[in-house]
Amino acid sequence: MTRNLPLTNLLSALVVLALAGLTFAQEAQYPEIPDAKAMYKTLPNHLELAPNATAPTTPALTQWNGGFTDLKGKKVTYTMIGTNPATTNVTTTVPVYIIPIKMVYGLKNGNRTFDPVKATVSNGLTVVNNVLASPIFKKGVNFTQGSTNLGTTQYIDAFQRGNFWSYVKTHTGYHVLLGTPTVLPEQTITVSALLGSVMANPFGSGVVGTYDIFSFDSKLQTIMKNFTQLNHGVLPIFVTYDVYLTEGGCCIGGYHSANGVQPGGQTYAHATYVDSPGAFSENVSALSHEIGEWMDDPFVDNAVNCTDNGILEVGDPLEGLSNYGTYPYTYNGFTYNLQSLVFIGYFGAPKTTSVHSWLAFQNDEAKVCPGQ
Repeated sequence: MTRNLPLTNLLSALVVLALAGLTFAQEAQYPEIPDAKAMYKTLPNHLELAPNATAPTTPALTQWNGGFTDLKGKKVTYTMIGTNPATTNVTTTVPVYIIPIKMVYGLKNGNRTFDPVKATVSNGLTVVNNVLASPIFKKGVNFTQGSTNLGTTQYIDAFQRGNFWSYVKTHTGYHVLLGTPTVLPEQTITVSALLGSVMANPFGSGVVGTYDIFSFDSKLQTIMKNFTQLNHGVLPIFVTYDVYLTEGGCCIGGYHSANGVQPGGQTYAHATYVDSPGAFSENVSALSHEIGEWMDDPFVDNAVNCTDNGILEVGDPLEGLSNYGTYPYTYNGFTYNLQSLVFIGYFGAPKTTSVHSWLAFQNDEAKVCPGQ
């Protein structure tokens, strides 16, 4: 049987096809990123930017110092966020500020704007609101690893509980939580054609912006100075949308750093949110990576004796795994991607410190770090 399509339906279909063709043509004009590599970074501690110790300040972040003798007999010491899980049974809540960053590219480098405040994702939320609704900040997901229930809590808290499970299995009140974030006014960075451009997404569909990491960090330093709320007692998190940072090559999904050392340094983090399915840094995966690393190496100076990783960075060893080391968790109808993170046993600490003596949260790491 043959049906004649109503004229209005035919016109609508033609419009959709035309728009789709236009979008494809627009995206096809953007160049490919040469030798793209998915990666995260840390920037060295900005010692010269340490907060003025003589000025009136709020209390520093809650932090504790620990250590272990690694497999080579060398002493490793570290500073982490929260209280000592071996001796305390309390909840630490860290104040958080989110600063959305709008990235604007002009006629010479792509003519696009990537705005996390206006861009919406599949559940209808804006990028920023979907970050707020994620298991990074919400306590709605039950994390049971193997046969052990680590709690219905935030993701990074569940990771840290698993990291020190030999203590917190009896210290049931031990948690390190991120407070409900305060979202500060969006900041705008206009990208010079010398420092970044719009390119085809090398890991998925659509396009992404690129920008030099050192220029970006310089902008963040100015922003932090302009907001009096951003002191060394809080965690500022800068969020971009569909933008990868660069350092010679592409593509950096996020980083964390600090201005000054413990206990009074100012820590901060950046993560991008990419909405292309299956892409590197998909939704909150970069944020899970960076906040996990901030938790266990807040001042980017916890030195370890590994040949692949000179500091205690818990996300980097797994970012090269399938799907960039991420695992799907559905919460309130949306599937968030959370990256697995290694436990301290990976760096040569006693494996029995962590849940099931695993080396990583998802039991997806079988060997200790090279050098151990």
